[in-house]
Amino acid sequence: MSNTIDTTNTLFRSRPMFGRKTIKSSAKFIDRENVVEVLTKALETHFFNQSEIEYLWQYYKGNQPILRRIKEIRPEICNKIVENRANEIVSFKVGYLCGEPIQYVNRSGDKSTTNKINTLNDFMFEKGKSSSDQELVEWQMVCGTAYRLVLPNGEVDKETSPFEIYTLDPRETFVVYSNDIGNRPLMAVKFVVDNETNVTTYSVYTENTYFLIENTTIVAEEPHFLGMIPIFEYPANNAKLGSFEIVLPQLDAINNMSSNRLDAVEQTVQAFIKFVNCDITAEDFEALKAMGAIKVKSVDGANADVDVVKTDLNQDQTQTLKNDLYSSILSICGIPNRNGGSSTSDTGRAVILRDGWSLAESRAKDSENMFKKAENKMLKLVLKICSDSIDLDLKLKDIDMKFTRRNYEGIQSKSQVLISMLSQPKIHPKLAFESSGMFTDPESAYMQSMKYFDEQMKKWEPVEIDEEANDGEYVQPTGQANTETKEEDSP
Repeated sequence: MSNTIDTTNTLFRSRPMFGRKTIKSSAKFIDRENVVEVLTKALETHFFNQSEIEYLWQYYKGNQPILRRIKEIRPEICNKIVENRANEIVSFKVGYLCGEPIQYVNRSGDKSTTNKINTLNDFMFEKGKSSSDQELVEWQMVCGTAYRLVLPNGEVDKETSPFEIYTLDPRETFVVYSNDIGNRPLMAVKFVVDNETNVTTYSVYTENTYFLIENTTIVAEEPHFLGMIPIFEYPANNAKLGSFEIVLPQLDAINNMSSNRLDAVEQTVQAFIKFVNCDITAEDFEALKAMGAIKVKSVDGANADVDVVKTDLNQDQTQTLKNDLYSSILSICGIPNRNGGSSTSDTGRAVILRDGWSLAESRAKDSENMFKKAENKMLKLVLKICSDSIDLDLKLKDIDMKFTRRNYEGIQSKSQVLISMLSQPKIHPKLAFESSGMFTDPESAYMQSMKYFDEQMKKWEPVEIDEEANDGEYVQPTGQANTETKEEDSP
């Protein structure tokens, strides 16, 4: 049972791809008796996924089929230009979806719950979850799926996070699901290949057992008390399609077009020279190249001529085709365009709709929902570890996730909505904070604002005057500057 796939042959072959296959099994449960059998069958599907993931990963890095281009006509002029639009697509998707840290916020409204969620956010910050999220989303956008591992931290105290978070390589990780209704996960696998000894080590997790398998031999079996599988899959969509996978033909066409255009320029500069009705020796031709001029003699009185053999490429038509391909890529992938550099009188919301930002936002919200679905499963394990380790009692129903994307878009309109709602006595201030869309965490913003409001009101409370202690002097309330001069003979 070894994953010795021939990446040299499968890595760069041209083939249509339609997302990653979900690995399923008809087994009801996984134990020592059937874990190797289920693992062996699952690897067949995983190796197919692995070859496609490797292809997409190499494509994302710039190792694209155009680099293996073969040109039969004038093979000495064979440019290989990579316009890495795949990297552009992935970088935009990752930055737009999780360029800012994902925050956990309170859904219940209870103040004590807010403090606990702030503690959870501090733990996530300590473990660098924001960078882990970016790495996770990068894998999602490249190959359509990603994996995260959560384990308890061995050394726990009140000041450190009781859990560890790891982002796993999807080429070496997979989850096996049940064929039953609900498709619950049966086991998760993380493996490592030792090329020197040709031994593959598999770490297999079930809901209550950990297996260590070398090739086909179980070398260790240990129970764990997590109550669930600690490896979680984060699919980008139901088909597990990468962000640029659906436009691979257009991307290859742009690379081919750019390479051919540069070939056309070089072939024009290095065009063949045509001699009509004249004879010339090799020495005369070398003199032509050295001196830039030549004297020829016609044959049998026929008209003699020297010219170059060339066919000009229509650059305008080529650029039109390239722009059309690029525009279709942006539209299919849900990326805003640059409006061709034209200037219009559109402003505000019209620009957002015209240039595709509204489409990009809708695609990002779709990705958010898929991310939250997997993140809730991960949070369930994190909260269990926190509860068992440091008595941090939090319920999953009390937590919501907020993506801080484009928080300042239309900030003036949002602030006006907030002010209008706060001025209405029949609208609760908390509803105004939640409905305005001005704050990423409206619950925390509301509580912080009310605390500030109470502090300011206390400064303006009237102060009782003890005439005997102050000898009849006027006492100014705290927080208000006294700009009047007290007259000595005032009654």
